[in-house]
Amino acid sequence: MTSAYLAENNWKTIKDQDIELVILPWGATEAHNYHLPYATDNYQVEAISGAAVQKANEQGAKAIVLPAIPFGVNTGQQDLKLTINFYPSTQTKILGDVAESLSRQGIRKLLIMNGHGGNDFKQIIREVNVRFPGMLICTSSWFKLSDRDRFFEAPGDHADESETSLMMYLRPDLVLPLSEAGKGESKSFRLEAFNEGWVWAERKWSQVSKDTGIGSPYLASAEKGREFFEYLVEQYSQFVLQLSKLDLDEGLFE
Repeated sequence: MTSAYLAENNWKTIKDQDIELVILPWGATEAHNYHLPYATDNYQVEAISGAAVQKANEQGAKAIVLPAIPFGVNTGQQDLKLTINFYPSTQTKILGDVAESLSRQGIRKLLIMNGHGGNDFKQIIREVNVRFPGMLICTSSWFKLSDRDRFFEAPGDHADESETSLMMYLRPDLVLPLSEAGKGESKSFRLEAFNEGWVWAERKWSQVSKDTGIGSPYLASAEKGREFFEYLVEQYSQFVLQLSKLDLDEGLFE
């Protein structure tokens, strides 16, 4: 293949290509503080997916990255201008159509690379997989990988130091100077059980953060972004290689 991205290949290249694993990046279109672009989640998840698959294929994997789905679940941000929401029911239909297409073509492994905290594919996969029991459909969110404390000092989960650093490295042309960024200060729940995580409720974004950021971006740097990106690519390339080589006929469990 000429590229890890399906969008950059052509039929002449693909028609005789053996594909074992398909990666579907799934992001969102939403405000990211004042300094990051609306498509931050999409740029990040596409870059991580493509670089990881490229590295895995060089080691013998047979994987390819589909075009990213640019809209995610943003029900808590509907009052923020031009934030676009897909309901989980919409995502279920889209994933079902993608899975059906791959299943008909004999491709049995699908990895959803999630780039947006509002997306949660577990229940969706349960529903879709019943229709295609011969497939392995799995999902991973890059921001849930461990060891983030090795790279960043300020905690946060939206337009924070980590996301800002990644975008400074991946798309510096789209990042405003940090002097124009909001502080990323956010409110906590009044009831501690929600803050501890053993009770959950959706965050209403405009009530939580004035600038839509959660976590200070001011310690971000392109160098931190590069180091973190290389870490993510290494982790995912090894998993893509393993998943590509996995023989589903022998089962998923030992």
